Amino acid sequence: MAMAPPRLDALEVRRTLRAAGLRPQHGRSQNFLADPDVLEAILDLAAPAAGERVLEIGPGLGILTRGLLEAGASVTAIELDLGLAAYLRMTLAPALESGALHLIEGDALDQDLASVVPPPYDVVANIPYHVTSPILHRLLDAAPRPRRLVLMVQAEVAERIAAPPGRMSYLSVFVQYHAMVRVALRVPPEAFEPAPKVASAVVVIEPHASTPLPQEREADLWRLVQAGFRERRKMLRNVLARQLPHLGTGGRLDEALATAGIAGDRRPQTLSVPDWLRLFELLG
Repeated sequence: MAMAPPRLDALEVRRTLRAAGLRPQHGRSQNFLADPDVLEAILDLAAPAAGERVLEIGPGLGILTRGLLEAGASVTAIELDLGLAAYLRMTLAPALESGALHLIEGDALDQDLASVVPPPYDVVANIPYHVTSPILHRLLDAAPRPRRLVLMVQAEVAERIAAPPGRMSYLSVFVQYHAMVRVALRVPPEAFEPAPKVASAVVVIEPHASTPLPQEREADLWRLVQAGFRERRKMLRNVLARQLPHLGTGGRLDEALATAGIAGDRRPQTLSVPDWLRLFELLG
């Protein structure tokens, strides 16, 4: 018999977990959404429509999953925790039987995320915070990319992803190369049960129709960017000359920087995505 869905408040989430014999696992970043206003805001941002395909990573107690299903979306959910997967199979049995919900039990990082859901599809998820970066790499690194991503992530990571030049990191360069990014909603710790020690935020990521470089050349771009950020507080010219010694021979690096209009004493975090692309093309 299906259990009633948990009411959205911290006490009821605790009761639901206890009744199901489940305990939040800190090592898996299990913090369950317990704020109905935040849930509605996420669903408004995601705007799921009847018949649209949605990938959800880490559905947990299925609180967001139910909202997506009620909007008529076809949901593929990946859940690592066997206890939570069993709970979802019991409470969402009608959706599973109708085919509206497809539940994959396992680690999202072990899946070929590009082929789990036929394109076009969106990603709507409260991502386990400790795997945010590898999940973003899996979703954006190769086509077919999602049409849109609406993700709950740690607030600090959201700021890093959406950072402007001056506060860029390797992750922000990678994501902004592939997509437009904005921080759409800030979420306090008390919106979850148990409350995490950090604030959260919802980011909206909209992949570009195409990327500036052919995919076979992108690995070389990321080698250059990663080299720059290995010493992010040092001057770019010195960092690249140390990390990629072959670039410093024969004045090649100095010439490329000058032609690109990038002063050698700038720090890596000040370069925009177009700056990195221009430097990459000039270095050959």
